[in-house]
Amino acid sequence: MIQSFTYAVIGLMSGTSLDGLDIAHCEFARNTGGRYDYKITVADTIPYSDEWKQRLSTLENGSAYDYVKTHADLGKYIGMQVRSFIDKHDLYPCLIASHGHTIFHQPHLGFSSQIGDGNAIQAEAGVPVVYDFRSLDVALGGQGAPLVPIGDQLLFSDYDFCLNLGGISNISYNRNGKRIAYDISLCNMPLNYLARQMGEEYDRDGEFARSGKVDSKLLDAMNNQSYFTENGPKSLGKEWFVDVFQPMLVQAPLSLRDKMRTMVEHIAFQITRDVAAMPKGKMLVTGGGALNKFLIERMQQLTSHQLCVPDKLLVNYKEALIFAFLGLLRINNEVNTLASVTGAPEDSCSGSIVGLPASLMH
Repeated sequence: MIQSFTYAVIGLMSGTSLDGLDIAHCEFARNTGGRYDYKITVADTIPYSDEWKQRLSTLENGSAYDYVKTHADLGKYIGMQVRSFIDKHDLYPCLIASHGHTIFHQPHLGFSSQIGDGNAIQAEAGVPVVYDFRSLDVALGGQGAPLVPIGDQLLFSDYDFCLNLGGISNISYNRNGKRIAYDISLCNMPLNYLARQMGEEYDRDGEFARSGKVDSKLLDAMNNQSYFTENGPKSLGKEWFVDVFQPMLVQAPLSLRDKMRTMVEHIAFQITRDVAAMPKGKMLVTGGGALNKFLIERMQQLTSHQLCVPDKLLVNYKEALIFAFLGLLRINNEVNTLASVTGAPEDSCSGSIVGLPASLMH
């Protein structure tokens, strides 16, 4: 697209934990090894209003009309926020890459749905957009997730493992020459659900959980779910929390602090168990859960791997960075979705493009 191979791309991420819209302006340069160098030049998170949180958290139970209208409204809202971000920081991005907000993720039924219409984003922001990154892989028979591993492989090869602690925890690493990745367990989604019942948006530093006690009965019920014995590729969605974990948390006759402490123990156990057989190495830990000091402490106590929590900019915006990268790969017609992690029969170059003239695509 640009002959110097230097690109400015805005990446957007809206996670299942409903923290807000992550916006990251990123620059990429292709290096001599065929990989890419990167930097996040400026980033911000736009918290969702109570109204948006309500709309997004209940949309799976809404009507078809509600779904289509929210898809359009969220696209317009995102586009307006990005336009404001661009103007505020005097930016000139060549592309916007948007993950969207997941409402349904049921690849076994042939669909995964991320709302936030890319056409509306483009119309409001005035910049070409790549969006809908998951649908092609699902149509090919894959999980449509995780998508981040190609970025882990090309941008973060200095680490043996890349662990993301978002609403759902997921990991990626190389095994026998292939990138392996999958969702491990729920993470911030149940923790934030419990924190909100305590009048907080999240458990700062994990202090609520630290003050609670592990309940062995609840912990066993969590750990005994069949998902944890399945081989990958595999992925989780909000539906699993609503159908399986939320009822367990509601019915357990425990204090909120004890529920939170037990949830942390479950998360730490599942993550460290999954990498226990792997050679000792460095694990990059990002996502909101990386700032949960108690969770990180428990994980480090349970594993011999070195947990590496980077600066807050990368902790908070790594996924937005990688979606910017996925958008760049898309317009350059390079593979951005790995069959080895999604289970599809072939790698693919995924994402719908809006507003980019064909003459500018490689």
